Amino acid sequence: MHGAASAIGRNKETPMPLYEHVFLARQDLSQAQVDALAETATKIVEDNKGKVVKTETWGLRTLTYKIQKNRKAHFVMLDIDASGDTIAELERQTRMNEDVIRYMTVRVDAHEKGPSVMMRKSDRPERSERAERGGFGGGDRDRGAPRPDRAYRAEQEA
Repeated sequence: MHGAASAIGRNKETPMPLYEHVFLARQDLSQAQVDALAETATKIVEDNKGKVVKTETWGLRTLTYKIQKNRKAHFVMLDIDASGDTIAELERQTRMNEDVIRYMTVRVDAHEKGPSVMMRKSDRPERSERAERGGFGGGDRDRGAPRPDRAYRAEQEA
């Protein structure tokens, strides 16, 4: 009976949980060093019976605020199919790596098919296109002309 009870939690047909792991690497690293960090993370996952489904390098991007004296960072995302223990080991080793300044792992219901939102830049309009459409301060209204709604209020008050 003891053996049957312990086998209940390890059903072979239950799929492994899915995760997205994003890490930020220091700005002074070369692209080859960043790729080596991604390969190291993949090796950690595979050594612990997990699988990296997809790896995306989002490039060197400007940070909103400085992190450990870095104004920019290399962003890398891994789609992972692994157990919680595997993710714990990946995070433990990531935490010890001095080249990684931030990381985050999120459990997801399903991996996104195709490129992630960060890789699909063509979906977003450029700044000049937004200005031509009148968005973000590029409107056609004459700044010196009175607004119709204010003129109406002034007539009502008089």
